[in-house]
Amino acid sequence: MATRRKKLRLYFQSLLALGLLLIVIASVAQLQVVRDFFSQASSIPANVYVNTKAILGPLPRPWRNLAQGGESHAWRLAPISNEVAQLHPNYIRLDHVYDFYDVVQGQPGNLTLDFSKLDLVLEDIRSVGATPFLSLSYLPPMMSDDGNVTGKPNSYKDWQYLVQKTIEHVSGQKGFQDVYYEVWNEPDLFGGWKYYGSKNYLDLYAAAARGAAAANHTLAFKIGGPATTGLYQNWIDALLTYTSENNLRLDFISWHRYTYDLDQYRVDLALARTWVAAYPKYSGVLEFLITEWGHNSEMDAGYDGRLGAAHTVASAITMVGTLERGFIFEIQDGASDTDQAYWGRWGLFTASEHGAKPKPRYWALRMLDSLGPQRLQVLGQGSQVKALATKDEAGKVQTILANFDPSGTNHETVPITFQAIDPGTFELK
Repeated sequence: MATRRKKLRLYFQSLLALGLLLIVIASVAQLQVVRDFFSQASSIPANVYVNTKAILGPLPRPWRNLAQGGESHAWRLAPISNEVAQLHPNYIRLDHVYDFYDVVQGQPGNLTLDFSKLDLVLEDIRSVGATPFLSLSYLPPMMSDDGNVTGKPNSYKDWQYLVQKTIEHVSGQKGFQDVYYEVWNEPDLFGGWKYYGSKNYLDLYAAAARGAAAANHTLAFKIGGPATTGLYQNWIDALLTYTSENNLRLDFISWHRYTYDLDQYRVDLALARTWVAAYPKYSGVLEFLITEWGHNSEMDAGYDGRLGAAHTVASAITMVGTLERGFIFEIQDGASDTDQAYWGRWGLFTASEHGAKPKPRYWALRMLDSLGPQRLQVLGQGSQVKALATKDEAGKVQTILANFDPSGTNHETVPITFQAIDPGTFELK
């Protein structure tokens, strides 16, 4: 009997444990639902007030910077240059500079360089009124220690020479003023670089900085990095410490930010400034750049539709007054293996093979670009609804609102009050 009671007790304990386990599993499965419920319950609706006479100063336009990734070895901006020019980009960022544009010829230790293919894209950039921003990546296989484009240089002397001659060509012979040179693209992802050990990003940066220092007869330019997949304090601290101790040039800190959380841009900038403040040499001197941004680092159908457009406008509004330059990724899709025009790629345009059609994110940038030159005070933005208002020389007031909710469930009737209006007759569009 005692043995039977013991077996029954173990049986019920097992059932209890199984029941608790199922509850835990169910709770974890519903965690996002619960989080979404409380997030919606605590969301703040917008009630927008635009003070038509409270001018905050010239409107910053951090969104006027574009980036192009590695879609095609033959990619050119020229076929869509008219449409891109209407965005008035200040800078256009290119990566894959060395593995896509056949710059490097010759043999290790005896390199010869040919910039003719890269020059075609640089002239495209010039034609739309922009300045190049070059991400110095990746290696041609013959320069890599493992034959892969994301490997480390088999000769840092060759890498230093390559960077020097690139800067002399673009900032010297091509005559581009104020070009940014960013050392590598997402080193923590592409190549698995660390800030220590045998494959050390600091070695890569140091050789590039020495190449920049050796460049002759150039116009003003800037060099920096590390262009990591996110903002990471250990990377920033390592780079600041190393460049400071070794007296290496560092003009800007860069990182990428793909997020649905609009507050993350401000959080990033606040953290970066706090970390840099610990280094007196750099405090108040360095620029902070987000050199790729979007809502998802992975391919996502939202990039082809209204969600991407809403995110673009809401993010741009959040960046105003916070970030000097944010580079929206990317300009144009590559072609899909399944021959689909819309396949969740990041581009503002479909691939050339599919007509180079502008997507909603392109029109979102066009709308932002239409804003007047003076920024007005706006109060009463909500959790999902963001607003930006401007005024032009003729006194025309423009207000843009974006309702960005990743779940697509937020619906609001948003009151907008225009304050301090002089008596007169007005037209509301």
